[in-house]
Formats: sequence, C-alpha cells, structure tokens
Amino acid sequence: MIHYAHGLDGRIGFGSGSEGHSMPVPELPDVEGFRRYWSRYAKGKRVRQVDVPKPAIARNRSAAGLARELRGRRLGAPDRQGKWMLAPTDGPTLALHFGMTGGLVWSGRAAERRHRHDRLILVLDDGELRYRNMRMLGGAWLARDEGELSAILGQLGPDAARLDCEAFDRLLERRRGGIKAALMDQRLMAGIGNELSDEILWRARIHPSRKVASLRRRQRGALHRAMREVLESSMRRGRIPRERGWLEEQRGRRDARCPRCGTRLRRSKIAGRTSYWCPRCQRA
Repeated sequence: MIHYAHGLDGRIGFGSGSEGHSMPVPELPDVEGFRRYWSRYAKGKRVRQVDVPKPAIARNRSAAGLARELRGRRLGAPDRQGKWMLAPTDGPTLALHFGMTGGLVWSGRAAERRHRHDRLILVLDDGELRYRNMRMLGGAWLARDEGELSAILGQLGPDAARLDCEAFDRLLERRRGGIKAALMDQRLMAGIGNELSDEILWRARIHPSRKVASLRRRQRGALHRAMREVLESSMRRGRIPRERGWLEEQRGRRDARCPRCGTRLRRSKIAGRTSYWCPRCQRA
C-alpha cells in the first residue's frame, strides 16, 4: 500500500491516493500536513540509503553529496517555516520546498514500483519515504548549521500561523501597496499564498485590492482573526478545505457564488494572481 500526503483534488491525508487529479499549490496548511506525515512515517528512523533519480532536485549539493550526507543519519522531529518543511537529522538539516506540485509518498514495501516523478527517496528500515514533484519547482537543500539554513531560507518572514495580533499589526504598519500582495509576501510573513489570501480576505470582508494604509485598526484586527481562524482550521486538516461555507469550495466554478450572501463572485488578476471576492461583502 502506498500512502500519499499531497493535495489531490484539494484533499490531503494519510489514505491511499490516485493519479490524474489537479493539485493545488501547497501553502502553509499543506506543509503542516507534510510535516505531520513525515513525523508519522520517518521520525526517529535511520536512513539506510538515499536515491536521487533526478539530480537537479538537489539544489545546494550534488545528488551524490546529498545522498552521502544523509546516509546513516537518524531523522529527528520535523518543523515548518511557512511553505518550507525542515527535517533535522543527527547531522545536517534537510530543507524541502514543494513548489507547485510537490508532496510526500510513503511506501511500506521498498520493492513497490516507484513513480516517474519521485525525485528523492529515503530508504528506511520499514519502507521508503519519497519526495514527489512533477514540475521540479522547489527542491531539496542541506544545511550543516543555522547560518547555512538562514542563507537557504533567505529573507523569509515569520511563520504566519505563529503571529499574534500585535506582531501582525506591526508588520502591516510598515507596508505599502495592496493588502493581498502584503499577505502573500513571504518576506513579510511566510506561508500564505493565493488561495489562503482570498479565503482570509473574504472572511474579513476586505477587498483584495484595498491599500494596507487605508485599513483601520479594527479592520486589521478582523483580518488577523480571520487569518488565525482559516489557518487553524486548515492546519487541522492539512489542507485548505473545499467544504460548504468556504470560499475555496467555490473556486473554479463557472457560477461561483458567495457562501455568505449568495452573490455571484468576481474574479480578476490582483497582485498578479487570479483572485476571487464578493462584490457585496468585500466592497472596494
């Protein structure tokens, strides 16, 4: 049995998966799902062998160097920083970014045929943990110390799920431009992408093109509450739910309607991304 932890048709979990469904871009809740998946199948286990069928997936080492540094290491408890998953070992830390099409696959039988998009395989005592990434965006990095890890992550802001209201407010006070662009700026806060930002703004009743400077303190507070609500609920599921009462459930529909008031949703490019909002609930 192969178990999947990637967004197949908007669903993520530990059940068996299938091919051929559209895959949403992994955002913070998906990476939290990957983190739990890694913890379930790999934490505490020793890496017996490392295979890198696609050497280009190793970003700051050669494929041989990546395999050499991970082989024989014991895997610790994984962590998350926005859209990055950090997997420490008793040596270097493996940093994974999932790009647009990345995910994790556990195979309890090492002899099970590998997929053509399996890019990095960790062979453990009781099976294989496979990093699968069709489009090769993202990849795998190794960091020997905190300095090297900081260089890999770059100017990454704090994890959005760990921001309290005061810290969130301070970040926005320094920001110019539109609010959707601010929420998606990984240097400001890490983990929120296109779909999460639409969901958060819809719940806060704020138009995605509103200027940050135009938001009153009360509105910034409502925005933070909406962000926490969306992130906490999504992280429990390990995905952004496509469920009744969520804007996400309407995304991509020809006749998409606001789950709150029933008004037909608008769709346009905002901050360079296809955005959904309600013209009645989210007035410009």
